[in-house]
Amino acid sequence: MSVLKLNCIAVDDESLARKLLQQNIEQVPFLNLIKTCKNPYEAMEALQEHKIDLMFLDIQMPGMLGTKFLASLIDKPMVILVTAYDSYALESYDLDVIDYLMKPVSFDRFSKAAHKALDFHKKNGQKVKTTEEKTNTDTADFFFVNVEYSLVKIVFDDISHIEGLKDYIKIFIKNQTHPTLTKSTLKGIEKRLPYNFMRVQKSYIVNLDKIQSIRNHRISIDGFDIPVSDTNMEELLKAINYEKP
Repeated sequence: MSVLKLNCIAVDDESLARKLLQQNIEQVPFLNLIKTCKNPYEAMEALQEHKIDLMFLDIQMPGMLGTKFLASLIDKPMVILVTAYDSYALESYDLDVIDYLMKPVSFDRFSKAAHKALDFHKKNGQKVKTTEEKTNTDTADFFFVNVEYSLVKIVFDDISHIEGLKDYIKIFIKNQTHPTLTKSTLKGIEKRLPYNFMRVQKSYIVNLDKIQSIRNHRISIDGFDIPVSDTNMEELLKAINYEKP
């Protein structure tokens, strides 16, 4: 029988704090450390590249507060805040974090928080939304991506299509001369998109609302010619409510 493991990352700008978090994580059998990150930008990259179940997150970091970074995320993992300041405790409740740890953190207290995350995951982690229920926190109309060490806001409705290039994706946005390039995969970004986006070919996701025409298995959007695979063509026609005469 396989043992349940929680993939996790640790985010802190101080190297000693990251080392201590790593040591604590490695002592908990059900925690699997994927990466330690020194800022929210590295954390965003890790979240895009891996399936992360739990994030240990510092609050006071240069460039962006951990709480602001957390609030910007759409597809959030479970989060345990680790900080030297108690002034953010009230705000943390609004962000639905699993626990709030004050530095220096004893291993017993760390272990207790980790077990809270495990219990929460067992009760809630297996709930998967159907396609009809697929939304992004049901209200958000944007998300953030990491672009050259900056978090860039992308509004869903501004996207025409997305092209996959191995470990990177190009996000094509209206009124923008060049696409936004970020390190991710189509599979990773697909989970963050609302229902009106569809993968039509191995390397392309399109915004169904932006389609101007379809001809000979090619989609026309804002001057771009996007191929549609044979296997996705029928699904595409259903998605746009096309009925054959």
